[in-house]
Formats: sequence, C-alpha cells, structure tokens
Amino acid sequence: MISLLLLKQIAQLFLCMLLGFCLVRAKLLKPADSRVLSVVVLYVVMPCVIIDSFQIDCTAEMLRGLALSLGTAVLIHGVMFLLTYLLRRPLRLGPVEQASVIYSNAGNLIVPIISAILGKEWIIFTSMYVIVQLPLLWSHCRILLSGERSISLRKILLNVNIVSILIGAALFFLRLSLPAVIVGTMESVSSMVGPMCMMVAGMLMGNVDFRRLVASQGIWKVVFLRLVGYPLVVMVLLKYSGLARLASNGETILLVSFLAAITPSASSVTQIAQVYGSDGEYAGSINAVTTLLCIVTMPLIIALYQL
Repeated sequence: MISLLLLKQIAQLFLCMLLGFCLVRAKLLKPADSRVLSVVVLYVVMPCVIIDSFQIDCTAEMLRGLALSLGTAVLIHGVMFLLTYLLRRPLRLGPVEQASVIYSNAGNLIVPIISAILGKEWIIFTSMYVIVQLPLLWSHCRILLSGERSISLRKILLNVNIVSILIGAALFFLRLSLPAVIVGTMESVSSMVGPMCMMVAGMLMGNVDFRRLVASQGIWKVVFLRLVGYPLVVMVLLKYSGLARLASNGETILLVSFLAAITPSASSVTQIAQVYGSDGEYAGSINAVTTLLCIVTMPLIIALYQL
C-alpha cells in the first residue's frame, strides 16, 4: 500500500534530518554551515534530478500526462489562493502565515519520495508542480513578504530550477538522449537529494527553541491548514473531479500532484522572509514544525485519499 511505503520513506528522511540536528546540537557544526550543503543541493543535485527526469521518450501519451499534471498544479494553486483569501481575515493570517499555507516544499521533499515509492520515471510530473510554483514564489510570495509591487522576471527566468526544467524540456521535445556516462552520473548525484535536503533542514532546527514553539498558539493554525485543512480540500477536489480520466495513468499522475500539495511549508518562504526582513525566524519555525509532523499527516492523508 502506497501509504505504508510513504511512511517508510518519510521515516528514513526524518532520520536524515535527525542526523543534521544532532551535528548542530553536538556543536560539531553550526546552523549557518548548512549553507554549503544548500548550495550543493540547489546548483548541482536538483538540476541533475530535473534534467534526468526528462530523459524519457516523447510520446502522445506522455504529453497528455504532462498536460494533466500541469493543469492540476494550476488548479491546486488556484484553490489554495482562494482558500487563503477567504480565511486570512477570519483567522488573522499574516503575510508569513499566508505564504506558508499556500506554498509547499514540493521541490525538495517530493522528488525523493516519488522516486522511492513510484520510480524515477514519475519524477517528471513533479516538475510540472515546480513550474507553476516557482514563478509564484518569486512574484506573489516576494511581494507578499516584502511589501514591494515589482516583479523580477530576471530572478524567475534565471532560477536554477527553471533553467534546468527548460534544458530538460528541450532535450525531451527534441528527442535528444544524453550519453550513458552523463546519465549515470546524474542518477548518482540525484540519489543524494533526499538525505542532503533533510540534513539541511535538521541543521537549521539545531537552534530552535521547541518549548517556545509549543507554547505559540498562532503557529498551530498554520500547521493545521498546511498539513490537514488544505490537503483535505484538494483531496476531495481531485478524487471526485473526474480529471483522472483525461490521461492514461491519470490516477497516478494526480497522486503525484496531490503528494506535492500536501508536503510541509516551502523552505523558500523562509529564505525569502529572511532576505526581505519579514519575520524569517517565524517562517523557519513553521517550516520546522510542519516538516516534523508530516511524517504522521502525509501517510494518513494518502491512506484516506486511496480509500
């Protein structure tokens, strides 16, 4: 059952996160040292994952699947924007809280999970979710957290993940296959994405005061919306929309999109909040708590989705 495989995979990633946490608590490393690993993940590992995922045959069936995946990602983000707009005043959601409930950590967490439980041939469908989310992160999210009204197209187009997707897509549509030695190298590097991302998350948690977090009431409404509330709404939408009939393997494609939607809050929200001085510590706390609790919520939500 996929929910049990998911639980096992998340547990393994959680232990990797614990290793990073222990390194900081033992004073062998500092939270700031995680920047080195972050650079390796961002500029080497993730591009290899994305480009390698596009090294498949370009068929009519695959194109329909990618179109379904892309359309589903747009639909999911639209629902999350609508829900946040309706709830922000009644629940008094601040800018960091709004960004944290809208944007998921799909770019970092979902790739190793999909690769482990479904196979690397399904990673390409996670790229469709990333294609939709990344421009929104560097436009809507940046505007929300900074208060500015300008959109940097340069930052969006030159984002390393977007560039990797464009390169992978070009190879895919032109039906160009990379040499076996390069593909093998990318596959070896790609296998590091899960452990390294979670070790970075664990290192960043090294200085978190968990007693203060537990006592904070505001954070729990965000955690509930990100891990339970929004996933349940999206689940009902995908389960009864009939979208799965639009492509062969439609149910699995929707499952990939659903998994991308129910991950913890995006680590990019923390980074953007830190850069623009919009309570980066609070954003990091939300990311830490949702990452810790997703080991319970994600398998349960998926089990409910598959009933």
